[in-house]
Amino acid sequence: MENSEVLHPKSYKRINQATTIAVAEGDGIGPEIMRATLNILKAAGANIKTEPIEVGQQVYLSGNSSGITEESWKTISKNKVILKAPITTPQGKGYKSLNVTLRKSLGLFSNVRPVSSLHPYVHTNFPEMDIVVIRENEEDLYAGIEHRQTEDVVQCLKLITRPGCEKIVRYAFEYARAYNRKKVTCMVKDNIMKLTDGLFHTVFKEIAAEYSDIESNAQIIDIGSAKIAASPENFDVIVTSNLYGDIISDIVAEIGGSVGMAGSANVGKNVAMFEAIHGSAPDIAGKKIANPSGLLNGAILMLAHIGQAEVADKIKNAWLTTLEDGIHTADVYQKGKSTKKVNTEEFTEAVIERLGQTPKNLTPSTISKGSGTITIPEYHRKESEKQLLGTDVFIDWKGSDPEEIGNALNQIKAHNLTLKMITNRGVKVFPNGMKETYCTDHWRCRFISKQSTILEKSLQYGEVEYEQIINLLATLHQEGFDVIKTENLYEFDGQRGFSLGQGE
Repeated sequence: MENSEVLHPKSYKRINQATTIAVAEGDGIGPEIMRATLNILKAAGANIKTEPIEVGQQVYLSGNSSGITEESWKTISKNKVILKAPITTPQGKGYKSLNVTLRKSLGLFSNVRPVSSLHPYVHTNFPEMDIVVIRENEEDLYAGIEHRQTEDVVQCLKLITRPGCEKIVRYAFEYARAYNRKKVTCMVKDNIMKLTDGLFHTVFKEIAAEYSDIESNAQIIDIGSAKIAASPENFDVIVTSNLYGDIISDIVAEIGGSVGMAGSANVGKNVAMFEAIHGSAPDIAGKKIANPSGLLNGAILMLAHIGQAEVADKIKNAWLTTLEDGIHTADVYQKGKSTKKVNTEEFTEAVIERLGQTPKNLTPSTISKGSGTITIPEYHRKESEKQLLGTDVFIDWKGSDPEEIGNALNQIKAHNLTLKMITNRGVKVFPNGMKETYCTDHWRCRFISKQSTILEKSLQYGEVEYEQIINLLATLHQEGFDVIKTENLYEFDGQRGFSLGQGE
């Protein structure tokens, strides 16, 4: 594709040139499982060098609220690839999530979490499941934009962007094609969030039309999650937004047998980070019983990313063979089914001993048979004609009678604007609200042009000048109304860009 970003190159560097990886040992069990993982990679012949970076608990406690040193940022910028063990975020206020910081600062927009059944060697009720969850990684509620607006009400902004949707949905279909997957399912809640999740679903349908060789469908997130938990074998690749993806990927990992077994890739235009999806487990740190499988599977994804898919297959098949042979760490050990309970080092040695072997019952790894190349076209914004049609004024008012605030607002000089409605927590309460509706101190008051008209039972909004809104806000302030925020109402190419109130 012209002006495309190649995210998964088939040959990352010349095969005789080692790829340098920024390595974060992490906290808790992190150093133990990182040591085990790197020993396996070395024994398998992975052509890599490692360069340590400082992140996590000790960096936090040194006074760095982001949990990462300036020198580590430089190392990441230079090497472009990170292998990270779990870290511990200290309890207390002021400490930022390191994972969120890394993902957003480095543009790691795609979180890829594959989970397949290891039945009967790891307990699961779903022996046929084989799912890849592809989660948007930068926006949605994880933007972390929150405000307390009144005594009773706080808000969190859900930000969904067209470029964010296009990148993650395109990535999902490209991934499916690159790794011979047959179906991509989109998970949304656009029956309620018609604009935000509606945009995600719209983009999904647009891009799905370009991949006629891949089956596509969409499901509402609540019933979709239930179906994943009940019949995961019916899913292949799932693409969704940040929060939904976080929840779904943990569901998938847990019903697959263990969250501790799953690895994760975080992929962006320039940098990629690979990790386990579990936490630092400080309660078992130093006991030599931690299962390194999650981080090892993250490292396998890393090898595929840097063009060493054959080594990735070699390690994955040795790992699968170890599980087949019943050599298990305590977290997945099954009395009567496992043959030997081993510690971290013993499990590592068992995997190394089986390098070059292929599992007899579990499906062998065939990462190297995929194309390995994923390309994302450069985003081009489509200009729209934008018209201002009014404003939603949010008022902190301690009364409880919608008629009282509504009548008071109708009495003010509104600068050729008219009060259309008032909602409380999204429910229309004025005019003609229900007396049973509970109201808090957070009132959304919609003002539109007096030139708005009703045509064929549909409201045609008149255009509004920005100065009218400024004057309205000044008047509301002068009249003693506590305006806490505004959201202007826009139309884009004739399409309404704002929600209606429930009951409107």
